[in-house]
Amino acid sequence: MNTLRAKLALLLVVAIVSVVGLLTGVMLYLLGPRPPQRTIEPVAEQVEMLARLAKLDTNAIALAPQPSPGRVYENTTQRLRSALAARGTDLAVTVSRDGWGASLVVSIPIDTRGWLLMPISDLPPQGTPWNVLFKWLALITVGATAVAVFAAHRMVQPLVLLESTVASVGPDAILPHLPERGPAEVRATARALNSLSSRLRRAIESRMRLVAAAGHDLRTPITRMRLRAEFIEDEDERELWLNDLDELERIADSAILLVREESGKVPPELIRLDELVLSLAAELRDQKFDVAITAAQPVTVRASRLALSRALRNLMINAATHGLRARVSVDETDGSTARVTIEDEGPGIPLPLLGQVFEPFFRADPSRRQTIPGAGLGLTIAREIVQRAGGEIKIANRADCGLTQLIELPKGEAAIDRPSSHSG
Repeated sequence: MNTLRAKLALLLVVAIVSVVGLLTGVMLYLLGPRPPQRTIEPVAEQVEMLARLAKLDTNAIALAPQPSPGRVYENTTQRLRSALAARGTDLAVTVSRDGWGASLVVSIPIDTRGWLLMPISDLPPQGTPWNVLFKWLALITVGATAVAVFAAHRMVQPLVLLESTVASVGPDAILPHLPERGPAEVRATARALNSLSSRLRRAIESRMRLVAAAGHDLRTPITRMRLRAEFIEDEDERELWLNDLDELERIADSAILLVREESGKVPPELIRLDELVLSLAAELRDQKFDVAITAAQPVTVRASRLALSRALRNLMINAATHGLRARVSVDETDGSTARVTIEDEGPGIPLPLLGQVFEPFFRADPSRRQTIPGAGLGLTIAREIVQRAGGEIKIANRADCGLTQLIELPKGEAAIDRPSSHSG
């Protein structure tokens, strides 16, 4: 009921039913059932007159041996008898109808000689016909609901189109082109959003070019400074200079890599996620990282192999370095999502800083000490890669110690022929 479509439909239904109900009430007040003195009493007067005439002149009116056949209308009969009693005449008349479409007939007993049959027109109901009124309003409500739902659907269809288009924004945060059709207001909105999307795309591309150019241009002065640092006689001082230059070079390389990931257009492919994780773990163990696979359920995803390898490698190295050791498992949460869980045994991240882990150059250590090499862009690049593959990364502190890095990716369509498992 909180949707615009439902509110518009409800408003239209209430408006239509209220107007029709009000008009119906006015019409009932002005043209409602006539009072008894204008309906049943004239019939009672005619019955009384004919009964007297039949008693005075037995040959003037033909009598029937039986009352009129058919269905007897009890309410009308009682109303007519009451009207006759009010006029001082006690006659056991009956009102009946012999079949659909036939007229009403009043059967008047004339002493013991027979029955006088008098056709009459249909009498209006006594009082306000509430049953008929409620049925009429129910029919109007059903019809108004159908019309209102159709009208509300047509009215909000352009807004639904805008909503679905905005919801289809990709990981690059660029709004897709909106068709500029429909009412004038919708066309103006679509035109403004398309203009905003174009400006946003140009701004992002300009930022990427600036970051890439800055990272590239930093390499030349870094190289010159490295050459000059080699001639510093004090060994400790030379080592400090070289360490700082190494950090600058890592930052420049990571910035360029981040730009490549954000602007990369490598088509995705079907990848056996369990096999990729197993190969990355073996590669990192060869490099003396403590990485072990605790479970590897066969599962297929669709992504860029090179980019996804880089993301998973960054996350495993992050766990093996900052978290002492990495324990990795591959499984699936349901029929459509694959999951990689990376757990470590490090100190974790303070809760106030946990929401900032994916920001560029983030470090949990406020002093930004370089006890462990890194530019602070590994998690940023990893999340960019995973989001481009349609997935998401979540990081949380474990109950006892360390971090849990959870990577969820949509499963691919290829069938898996053989199982693959490993424990290390």
